Amino acid sequence: MSLALEKFLMAEAGGIKMAANEFVLEMNNISKQFPGVKALDNVTLKVRKGTVHAIMGENGAGKSTLMKCLFGIYEPDSGEIVLNGQKITIKNSREALDLGISMIHQELHPVRDRNVMENIWLGRFPIKNYGFMKLVDEKKMYVETEKLLSRLDIDIKPNELVKNLSASKIQYIEIAKAISYNAKIIIMDEPTSSLTENEVAHLFDLIRTLKKEGVSIIYISHKIDEIFEIADEVTIMRDGKVVGTWDTEALTEDMIISKMVGREMTNRFPIRNSRPGEIILKVENLTSPLPKSFKNVSFELRKGEILGIGGLVGSQRTELVEAIFGLRSIASGKIFIKGKEAVIRSPIDAKRYGLALLTEERRSTGIFPDLNITENATIANISKYIGRFLLLNDKIRKDDTTQMVKTLRIKTPSLRTLIRDLSGGNQQKVLLARWLLTSPEILILDEPTRGIDVGAKYEIYTIMNELTMQGKSIIMISSEMPELLGMADRIMVMCEGYLSGILDKEEATEEKIMRLASKYTN
Repeated sequence: MSLALEKFLMAEAGGIKMAANEFVLEMNNISKQFPGVKALDNVTLKVRKGTVHAIMGENGAGKSTLMKCLFGIYEPDSGEIVLNGQKITIKNSREALDLGISMIHQELHPVRDRNVMENIWLGRFPIKNYGFMKLVDEKKMYVETEKLLSRLDIDIKPNELVKNLSASKIQYIEIAKAISYNAKIIIMDEPTSSLTENEVAHLFDLIRTLKKEGVSIIYISHKIDEIFEIADEVTIMRDGKVVGTWDTEALTEDMIISKMVGREMTNRFPIRNSRPGEIILKVENLTSPLPKSFKNVSFELRKGEILGIGGLVGSQRTELVEAIFGLRSIASGKIFIKGKEAVIRSPIDAKRYGLALLTEERRSTGIFPDLNITENATIANISKYIGRFLLLNDKIRKDDTTQMVKTLRIKTPSLRTLIRDLSGGNQQKVLLARWLLTSPEILILDEPTRGIDVGAKYEIYTIMNELTMQGKSIIMISSEMPELLGMADRIMVMCEGYLSGILDKEEATEEKIMRLASKYTN
């Protein structure tokens, strides 16, 4: 039997051939129940030493929940964890770290008002004695941090405040922190969500080095191209269950997608039959007061149109749309809505003009994690629900939220479910519901599908299509070229704060977008 045929048969059988003694980690028959939902149903995962084991699945498939059981954040209802042949119980994250298991979380929660080295060594600061006093040895902490960052080729100063860093650099700090524990198993949950292509390549080089040192990586990602580049094996989950485990080489992109969503997906993007109408938004020579921000940007948005905005990190795309929405000041330039000049100094002004903004980082600037779905969905339009005696009308709030849950197909046990307990895709839908309840005419969507699986992406794309058919206009920032090419009627490309060019859908290609994004010419 040929090797290719053997791999094909293994893929169809839903498994790979391994000897039991190859496993450094076994999670056997793990189950976990939350109120109203069974997050994990008899899940088994086996990881070999010195390999990258990818876990894939739609949002809500149970990937992060399984890893939180391994890292001691959740306690499984049933099942067992075997580490290096020994059955273990992990009661908390401290015990997991002591056992050589570290985790880079999908949600970044650094202590923003402290510096880099304090974030990396939080909870284990080096101490030196001064007589009867014990103080943090900041000199040693600085030196150790500098060594760690140098080893990882990360260009960040140990004493730099985290709040002054970009999302990608904060992601690198979390990676450095996980590696600093000298763990033998590192869980990486969507580690590249805030990284550029060059930074992803750097991370992959680091992962390959860790593999050579015998470290096992459990890698969660929605990006299929990453899986083919870095993973040795792939476990696919769906609805809290394991569909199967395969050698990466035995899989194709179409196989992964169909096994994730449980159906064949012939199209990654819905068919757009858009017919953009009159100009609804016009921006003229918009310029930031900051020296390294957007300059002299002019463009138009038509009714029923999706205008994509592409560009590399640092192109000032987000800063531009935040200025249009009143979150940033403007030094010069004008904004016209429906032909009339608009004065927008705050998000309140923007809302009055029919604008809505779905922010880039839903976890830090979007959701209120400790509030439920109803509270998150209605908070941007709260004045609508204030009744007699300044009391909130809960019935209208619930009715509106119920309608949005139905319209946007939000998967949730109930309206009282905390938004933090939803999958990333469903959190994104709740945020979209929040702004739709304000009845906007122009939606600005900044990376609307970041960290969302292919199935949920398609649903978001479908919703966007439906909104434009209703006459809504959308500005969509995206770092994914296929998304820009698949969804936008026109693509506006920025480079270093300047508008490089605008491409019609028919003429746009990845090469043309990259050329405009890489070099600005007057």
